[in-house]
Amino acid sequence: MGNVIFLISAYSPIDNLFCLLSDLTDTTMLAAWSLPCCFTILLGLLELCRAQYEHLGYPHGYPQGYPEPEQEQYSAPELPPDTPRIQLRLAGDKRKHNEGRVEVFYDGEWGTVCDDDFSIHSAQVVCRELGYLEAVSWSPSSKYGKGEGRIWFDNVQCTGKEKTLALCTSNGIGVSDCKHTEDVGVVCSDKRIPGFKFINTMANNVQSLNIQVEDVRIRAILSSYRKRIPVTEGYVEVKDGGKWKQICDVEWTKHNSRVICGMFGFPGERKYNARVYKMFARRRKPSYWDYSVNCTGNEAHVSSCKLGHAVAAKANSTCGGGTPVVVSCVPGRAFSPTPMTGFRKAFRQEQTLVRLRGGAIVGEGRVEVLKNGEWGTICDDNWSLLSATVVCRELGFGSAKEALSGGRLGQGMGPVHMNEIECSGFEKSITECFFNKESLGCSHEEDAAVRCNVPAMGFQERLRLSGGRNPNEGRVEVLVERNGSQAWGTVCSDGWGTIEAMVVCRQLDLGFASNAFQETWYWPGEVSADPVVMSGVRCSGTEMSLSQCLHHGAHLTCPKGGGRNAAGVSCSETAPDLVLNPQIVEQTTYMEDRPMFMLQCAYEENCLSTTSSETPASSHRRLLRFSSQIHNNGQSDFRPKAERHSWVWHDCHSHYHSMEVFTHYDLLSLNGTKVAEGHKASFCLEDTECEEGIEKRYECANFGEQGITVGCWDTYRHDIDCQWIDITDIKPGDYIFQVVINPNYEVPESDYSNNFMKCRCRYDGHRIWMYSCHNGGSLSTETEESFPGLLNNQVIHR
Repeated sequence: MGNVIFLISAYSPIDNLFCLLSDLTDTTMLAAWSLPCCFTILLGLLELCRAQYEHLGYPHGYPQGYPEPEQEQYSAPELPPDTPRIQLRLAGDKRKHNEGRVEVFYDGEWGTVCDDDFSIHSAQVVCRELGYLEAVSWSPSSKYGKGEGRIWFDNVQCTGKEKTLALCTSNGIGVSDCKHTEDVGVVCSDKRIPGFKFINTMANNVQSLNIQVEDVRIRAILSSYRKRIPVTEGYVEVKDGGKWKQICDVEWTKHNSRVICGMFGFPGERKYNARVYKMFARRRKPSYWDYSVNCTGNEAHVSSCKLGHAVAAKANSTCGGGTPVVVSCVPGRAFSPTPMTGFRKAFRQEQTLVRLRGGAIVGEGRVEVLKNGEWGTICDDNWSLLSATVVCRELGFGSAKEALSGGRLGQGMGPVHMNEIECSGFEKSITECFFNKESLGCSHEEDAAVRCNVPAMGFQERLRLSGGRNPNEGRVEVLVERNGSQAWGTVCSDGWGTIEAMVVCRQLDLGFASNAFQETWYWPGEVSADPVVMSGVRCSGTEMSLSQCLHHGAHLTCPKGGGRNAAGVSCSETAPDLVLNPQIVEQTTYMEDRPMFMLQCAYEENCLSTTSSETPASSHRRLLRFSSQIHNNGQSDFRPKAERHSWVWHDCHSHYHSMEVFTHYDLLSLNGTKVAEGHKASFCLEDTECEEGIEKRYECANFGEQGITVGCWDTYRHDIDCQWIDITDIKPGDYIFQVVINPNYEVPESDYSNNFMKCRCRYDGHRIWMYSCHNGGSLSTETEESFPGLLNNQVIHR
């Protein structure tokens, strides 16, 4: 009975009765139990199971949260008898699972398609034949690498309505004068055709075909897992022909489980108690899919796995003595279910050698690696879904959803540490993969990035935007428990700002915040949702949902009330990212003794220390002067928050200033105490210079539009007013010089952690030196902690 006691501690009471029954089927156990006792237990078990698993019974057999959809009939296309029977797949150097080189299986051999005369209509036929809803684009000239074997189709011309590529006009199958440098590739939509059913026309070569099904899911079976978020254990089911079916586990391997778990955002898999599932399968006869699955374990998606042998089903309920496939996945620490602390122990702590920066949501961003105490980027040469998956798993996510190139999620700063990475897919860290240590020819325009699969946490279901002109804006409404039922309500706008808005947009998977609103009278939501249900919201910016931010809980305090004064947001797919060039600061720093009579404008703008009011006009002030070069490395232009009509004219500078507070200049003692600060009151934003091929768009002169274009930078020269710190009253010694850009988060950015810069500063009373200048987050934690001041720009948030 020891096994029974253990199972009762690990599973729910109903699940344990399954295990008890299993034990009772053992002849040794039966000998120890009287026959009436066995019948009593069996009858009790039957009634409990009927109640506990009521929703799993026929005709549907799906728990709550998995409603059986309306079936859409998908019938195999009726083809003329003389139509060549072909199968398609997407192969090559993919960066998403739904793209690749078009390959055709015919006459027992895989071959390719030439790009001559190929069009989006032809791509449409290919994608539809593979079960995707539509084609997004196509690429000539072997973008996904050169294929092998025959070139089966050349000069393909489709209308887009053909049921198979073989029905399109071409030179004839196998007739081509192309080379594999002309192999065509396509990108298909993420969405699959509803009711799609895989039709195998190659019965003798099924193992060479990729898996093509409408959808895949993990369905929680045991009561102890059904209410958990995320779902980590259950049946693996595929949707084929509009119906969910289980997979026979006769040929199932750990590699298959690894791929499935990765698809659903989990970095690894673990063992599970098979006895409970066997008992359940005996009671509810499964409906098996026609095929087994054959994965190598490094695939990012099951569609890249091969079909296994056809299942010899008997009465559609057995699979040669096997049972339905079950997987049990291990979530990353950020997604571990709170009731099961054992999950946290099962997953190793995330490595600190790799990080993601500049992404809008959790699990995406520019890939940066730590080498010799300094963070740097990865060049996108040979960057693939395989290498991206290693990064995702290393960080506690699942497999990679997409491998991005060309600085798509913003450009980094500092060195490029790795190039031409090649991974097997089983490495525990990207640093274990083979790579070229030389990064010659690589620039930050080629920075690699990833989008990882993350677990479905259900956050989007508890938040909505209401009343906006489009789905990306509106009044923020939260779903809460009230009087024993679920109700929607608003968020108090007191203290509501950009950081909170960023969390809302992230939770709704809408990208970055573009604005945070403290009045929403122009976005009337539902009247029933007007009452405030959340107040005192303060976020750090890293939260996955608004409920994870600090707030008042049940003790609501909101003098302004909800309704027209509720919090609102607008979201955008892209955002700017300002970064200061530390080398420019280090190279241009000098000290100047400037007479007071030449500082009249600066005095009026409070750019001098308070003791300057006592300084006679014939005396001077000692100024620490420097240039600052501020780059926009993001994905959209940096524009001032203030509307044009509210810009302020400054006679001293002879132009309008669009931001009252754009930077803070501080001099700190070695214990972090501020001893002097700059008072540059306001700024005009413009493009001083741009990278090659990018045109300037903003200038301060003639009341021009202000901002900083992506790929451009705004330089504030050392010789303009207020570009300094007044150090007249500072004693000689060692200090820390610190600059913070956009300190009040007036303008949303994709990454605030790199908005500050620090240098070591030595002043001997006659000369001054600036050295070891670096941006926030560019060095290892150990090195950064040796510098007083901000460790992260989030620290100064309100």
